Amino acid sequence: MTRPRGRFAVAGLAGAVAVLLSAAPASALVAPGATVARGASVPSVAVAADTGCTDTATLIPQRPPALNQLQAPSAWDVTRGTGVVVAVVDSGVDAANPHLSGVLAGGTDLVGDGVGSAGYADGYGHGTAIAGEIAAQTVDGSGVEGLAPDARILSVRVFAGTDDQAVAAGTGPSISRLAAGIRFAADAHAQVINVSLSTAVDDPALRDAVAYATAHGSLVVASAGNRDSSLAVEKDQQDGARYPAGYPGVLGVAAAGASGVVTDDSIHGAHVALSAPGQNVLTAANTGGDCVYASSAPATSFATAYVAAAAALVASAHPDETPAQWAYRLTASAIRPHPGSRDDESGWGVVQPYEAMVLVPGAETAGPPNPFTSGPTPADDTAAAGTVSVRANDDSQARQSAIAVAISVVGGSLLAAIAALSILFARRRRAAATTES
Repeated sequence: MTRPRGRFAVAGLAGAVAVLLSAAPASALVAPGATVARGASVPSVAVAADTGCTDTATLIPQRPPALNQLQAPSAWDVTRGTGVVVAVVDSGVDAANPHLSGVLAGGTDLVGDGVGSAGYADGYGHGTAIAGEIAAQTVDGSGVEGLAPDARILSVRVFAGTDDQAVAAGTGPSISRLAAGIRFAADAHAQVINVSLSTAVDDPALRDAVAYATAHGSLVVASAGNRDSSLAVEKDQQDGARYPAGYPGVLGVAAAGASGVVTDDSIHGAHVALSAPGQNVLTAANTGGDCVYASSAPATSFATAYVAAAAALVASAHPDETPAQWAYRLTASAIRPHPGSRDDESGWGVVQPYEAMVLVPGAETAGPPNPFTSGPTPADDTAAAGTVSVRANDDSQARQSAIAVAISVVGGSLLAAIAALSILFARRRRAAATTES
């Protein structure tokens, strides 16, 4: 099977299990032994027409807009990800792309189709895009660079494509290969494991693989799931847990759109821990050049890669801490309107790598449960000035929360900007107080 290079599919759902891979809809993850009845929902693949990709190596001189939103200049004053390996459990990585020259630190091919030796091939393009967001190197004529450019990529190839032909051939995404890929990454000592895929099935093998990785010192960062709004009643389009994002110790990631708002293109639920930019993503392509992905709608695949890169920066800055402590730094320091609350749309807020690295995680830090302290994290019942108090089960308040997060990231009214800054200054004051005590 051949596919147009540099363009991966916008795919539909297959059965009850969806793998979220492309600009908006989800594709199929087939459980071992499963069969698909004639006429049932199977991956409906169409080449994404708005990705900005070509079939030749095209370099784009602009910088990825997410780098400034994610504090890259400040973060790089601390570290650029040195000493950290990020596993990309995906469609492989195109080792020929110059952005990834010298970045790859080994890998494996679990597909077995004779194409991806050591995971260094990617006919689909998805894994290459993810790897580029994390650790792309600068190339003359291109503005593309990863958020953690000194990190190294472990390529774990677990599928070849998502269309009918790949699924029929047994080379499409599968839960068993995904679980095996996570275990391989843990055994290879990857500090961070990026899984830009999801399923609605709570599979024991997948759960065990995540627990194994966590026990072996890896932080798993996974997609919270994409919604295909054109399919109104498909089970997989309902809000609710997706896996592996929903397992203990995993950071589930929602995608913010170009305005900074986490939209209904992402699946919402208690499994969402963080959000990150996921639209108009400029990164490496499997043509040997650059590409803009997810221009029509935000995609959690790409948001997940940015959170994985942020995790790599934190792991590099704090190598003696545990995955739970890295995750805490990322969630506690994220931008949100109410420091003590999360919501099911954006989790604890938009990830901020620099703030995560410099956070002094004392007992008074508002946010999620604090693994640095023995006692419970205090509830923060007082919102920062000018912010919105988010209440569970209050849709209007949740929408205001998403809007406030968006404004704090990409700009907007002066009042909202001041509110966002007040949160950051409040954190720093709390951090200073903790240091002095």
